[in-house]
Amino acid sequence: MVASALRRGAHAYVYLVSKASHISRGHQHQAWGSRPAAGECAAQRAPGSVVELLGTSYPQDDYSNLTRKVLTRVGRNLHNQQHHPLWLIKERVKEHFYKQYVGRFGTPLFSVYDSLSPVVTTWQNFDSLLIPADHPSRKKGDNYYLNRTHMLRAHTSAHQWDLLHAGLDAFLVVGDVYRRDQIDSQHYPIFHQLEAVRLFSKHELFAGIKDGENLQLFEQSSRSAHKQETHTMEAVKFVEFDLKQTLTRLVAHLFGDAGAQDRIGWAFGLGLERLAMILYDIPDIRLFWSEDERFLKQFRVSNMNQKVKFQPLSKYPPMINDISFWLPSENYAENDFYDLVRTIGGDLVEKVDLIDKFEHPKTHKTSHCYRITYRHMERTLSQREVRHIHQALQEAVVQRLGVEGRF
Repeated sequence: MVASALRRGAHAYVYLVSKASHISRGHQHQAWGSRPAAGECAAQRAPGSVVELLGTSYPQDDYSNLTRKVLTRVGRNLHNQQHHPLWLIKERVKEHFYKQYVGRFGTPLFSVYDSLSPVVTTWQNFDSLLIPADHPSRKKGDNYYLNRTHMLRAHTSAHQWDLLHAGLDAFLVVGDVYRRDQIDSQHYPIFHQLEAVRLFSKHELFAGIKDGENLQLFEQSSRSAHKQETHTMEAVKFVEFDLKQTLTRLVAHLFGDAGAQDRIGWAFGLGLERLAMILYDIPDIRLFWSEDERFLKQFRVSNMNQKVKFQPLSKYPPMINDISFWLPSENYAENDFYDLVRTIGGDLVEKVDLIDKFEHPKTHKTSHCYRITYRHMERTLSQREVRHIHQALQEAVVQRLGVEGRF
């Protein structure tokens, strides 16, 4: 049941962590970075406009790519709205961790952080996790940048360095994360992630193990400012076992039976939307942003563990339009097109499929043809309003992306 649930879309990642600046993903060992001085975070910024977000002004520069559509979603915090399906998932996970993991004094072992600002520095999002400067995950095409030094977090891991260096060794972080992506029923530029981190001292990890006092966390090897010694096989196996048990218990609870100096630990992250879509049979990720009472009232339950099966709203007919254009010779990114579609069409766009690619045999120019499915989740769309949106999109792709229209 555990493997099945995770395969079907819990959208999980798992890795081992150690606080002396060390993360290991699979067989790769990386160190937690060191926070730079304030002056080192400065970047060149072009003079001009600013964007106001959550009460702070951010100067815009050549990296700024935040769209109006995404801006309207920042601060909604669906995971903190009582009886929203994402709130239900979060509360159920919290309840599980509070009951299953208790500290020495009877208080919850894990602390929970679900109101941290989604605006982070690029250092927090990348450098603190030792993501190289030339790593493709930093691309503008995949992230939302306010400017060269600030962005909307791409993952809740952006807060790990700060929390670990505040002395925490067991915590959950829940929040909205932002990534530029394709358009379909499973993907949205904003989704919600829950991350858990647990660190162990030598005593904690080997307590209760026969001859545990003779076991070590590290091999006899060198340590640098950026990397710990290699972990012993015994330490890794015990942490893997603890992580597997933690995930097994959590999935069973939800679905039923179907920088650490001299410590080692684990971390995992789950996409709340994917869990809720499986648990409640919600077919389209756009529904989480719906304010339709017919959707919201289905999750107002007296007991958060009560089984809920989403009853679909009336299925309104789709309206399908194609758009094709010649690509510019350079600087075309498909995520720029998807972002533009979201900006113009909003949540009326159900999905976008690339249905044809063609290279002209003489000019060697490339053409893309996309099929756009429009569908309102709460009413029937008219041909007139879809035509108006589609024409606006045709004009926008020419003006903003530099393509040559074939319409």
